[in-house]
Amino acid sequence: MSELPCRPRGRLLMAVIDGGGTLPPAMGVAAELVRRGHAVSVLADPTVEPSATAAGCDFTAWRTAPRIDSVAEQTAMVIELERGSPLRQFAAIRDRLLVGGAPGYAADVVAAARDRAADAVLAEAAVPGILIGAQAAGLPTAALMPNIYLRPTPGLPLMGTGWRPGTGPLGRARDALGLVLVHRLAATCVPGLNATLAAHRLPPVDDMFELLDRCAQVLVLTSPSFDFATPRLPPNVRYVGPQLDDPDWASDATWRPPGDAPLVLVAASSTFQRQTDLLRRAAAALGRLPVRGVVTVGRAVDPADVPAPENVRVVRAAPHRAVLAEAAAVVTHAGHGSVMKALAAGVPLVCMPMGRDQKDNAVRVLRLGAGVRVSQKAPPARIAAAVREVLDEPAHADAARRFAEVLATEAKTRPSAADRAEALLTG
Repeated sequence: MSELPCRPRGRLLMAVIDGGGTLPPAMGVAAELVRRGHAVSVLADPTVEPSATAAGCDFTAWRTAPRIDSVAEQTAMVIELERGSPLRQFAAIRDRLLVGGAPGYAADVVAAARDRAADAVLAEAAVPGILIGAQAAGLPTAALMPNIYLRPTPGLPLMGTGWRPGTGPLGRARDALGLVLVHRLAATCVPGLNATLAAHRLPPVDDMFELLDRCAQVLVLTSPSFDFATPRLPPNVRYVGPQLDDPDWASDATWRPPGDAPLVLVAASSTFQRQTDLLRRAAAALGRLPVRGVVTVGRAVDPADVPAPENVRVVRAAPHRAVLAEAAAVVTHAGHGSVMKALAAGVPLVCMPMGRDQKDNAVRVLRLGAGVRVSQKAPPARIAAAVREVLDEPAHADAARRFAEVLATEAKTRPSAADRAEALLTG
């Protein structure tokens, strides 16, 4: 008797944007769900299609929502959104993505959920319109946070500040004032989001973060041991551990420099962040040391723009999992993905945060004792001294290896993002 064909056990819609480092974790979750026999459709920017296809997913591009069609267009958007003061940057993000894009994101999610006959939605947590669309579709939804917990919360320092939790009256007052200011900014989003909610016959919100409370789950794709602990998280929040998958485009077979000296990886943002000068200074720093260097410049930088000393190889991309298996240290902008991959491999870090959530990740590395921090403007001599410190001082490597054991234990004992996503299918 012939076997019946294996049918997918569930149909999930993953709706995300191409946020650079936030994309590989989402695609890692999608790929694992496909391996488990589920059908996953990805709704995202056209730049995501190769990654979605590599993960075994169907793909649909945003139709009415704001979208990114190329790396050059992504770079132009980042330059525009990150120009000027923090207040100006927030207003630009609000007007393009948070509120201005909400009607298009919501409509596209509703249409894709209908067209794909989805059973559940995995939604980008940082984009309110995507959450509204998932809720308007009437489907169980998990919001994906591919970094530390980003919601402003009493007891947690604000994301982007690089602060530790405040202690004493002054520290607690600082954190409380920060929460007030953030909620005042967020309040400017509420009228526009409520208009989109009303268009889909959904009840209004008093605060845009309430959209997360309406999700069945909020999945934080990092380690609870890496993030700062707080007793006040909403009951639907689950830490599910980091996704350590390399992006599909990270496959340069010529990354390994010759010789047997200690290997140092330099990795900065996969999207434009004015990182070319940092990469040049880091490469020059490694040229002063008895090491082998690998510099991965990402999609937004031309490797030819980063001069390489004889002991350093500069490539567009390389599989960091393979590089880290041989590396003795990492120099990084401290993006969440780079940090977690290094820690999971037990490799100490030199953190050079440039913005976004990078200061937050760096301060958590320092708390673990698994590395050092230097200014993003540090000259080659200072970077070289920092690399020498993490290579010569065994405490940093020991701390990184201890935390690698923590991550390995958590991966074996805690439900993963794919586990939690499957739970949406069973109610």
